[in-house]
Amino acid sequence: MNKDIKIKTLNKSWTTESGYTFSAVDIAWKSWGTLNEDRDNVILICHALTGHAAADEWFNGLFDEDGILDPKKQFILCINVPGSCYGSTGPTSINPKTGTAWQGDFPEITIRDIVTFQQLLLDEWNIRGIELALGGSMGGMIVLEFALMDERVKSAAIFVMGKSHSPWSIGISHAQRLAIYADENWEDGFYDPEHPPAKGLAAARAMAMITYRAPENYEKKFGREIHPEKKIYQVESYLNYQGQKLTERFDANTYIILSKAMDSHDVSRGRGSFKEVLGNLNKPVLIVGFDSDRLYPIEEQRELAALLPHAQLAELGSPFGHDAFLIEFEQLNRQLNTFYHSFIKK
Repeated sequence: MNKDIKIKTLNKSWTTESGYTFSAVDIAWKSWGTLNEDRDNVILICHALTGHAAADEWFNGLFDEDGILDPKKQFILCINVPGSCYGSTGPTSINPKTGTAWQGDFPEITIRDIVTFQQLLLDEWNIRGIELALGGSMGGMIVLEFALMDERVKSAAIFVMGKSHSPWSIGISHAQRLAIYADENWEDGFYDPEHPPAKGLAAARAMAMITYRAPENYEKKFGREIHPEKKIYQVESYLNYQGQKLTERFDANTYIILSKAMDSHDVSRGRGSFKEVLGNLNKPVLIVGFDSDRLYPIEEQRELAALLPHAQLAELGSPFGHDAFLIEFEQLNRQLNTFYHSFIKK
């Protein structure tokens, strides 16, 4: 784990929508810059499914000289989500009732639970204002819920997601979970830490990697080339490598918990129609979509923008599919800088 990520134990209760109450939680975060006297110069970054609090590693282009993020003026904060394996309370944490890791006993959580969890740290620090909250994919879902649930958020930038998780996306996530469930080392959420369900997690990651890019990108990157040593297609070698790499840094239960949290994403749930819920969000929102995204097609961003009264929609071109929000930093910074300086008084 990144050495600059900090972990704090908060002796505050946190109750999930599923009804479980934690009496204390561990929250991991990383920050850049200094909180001002009014405690309102905050930029909140929300990470994606397999991400972590060290946003400068995976959003590095936003920290560049021409980037939207400026530690000299802003207090930039990224908080690790609950259910993670990167420091915040999750299935690899110790269950105080058993003295062993939670593993499959960790309660189900939702995107809204992630917001209430992260609010614990914001409240602990008496944060009074968030100039901008931004994130993509699962991070975008968290940002949208933050904008709805927390008045401190003054503006939001959300990338490559929509108003709810579609049946298409839920089905893809379920197929990935089935791969984990089928692993011989998996027993209803429990496994020997010395023998994790690596094959299942690697297969899930391989499925995901296909959805993160576009067919045209795979054609250009791999074609039908054969790996000279392994004697398999280059695309097979690539997916094997990506799957193996994830098993070395990620937990299978975390993958299941957070992918199910993404499935819970539906801003209308228990609130009314999408038109009612989003039509009442009186905050500026930048919505970014990429034309090659197959996982969350740009039609989802168009639909979301049409439902928000103060939305700006940026339809960007890229060959990189869903992953474009982690690659196309020049385009993102251009959109973010224009948006941010239109609404934030400097």
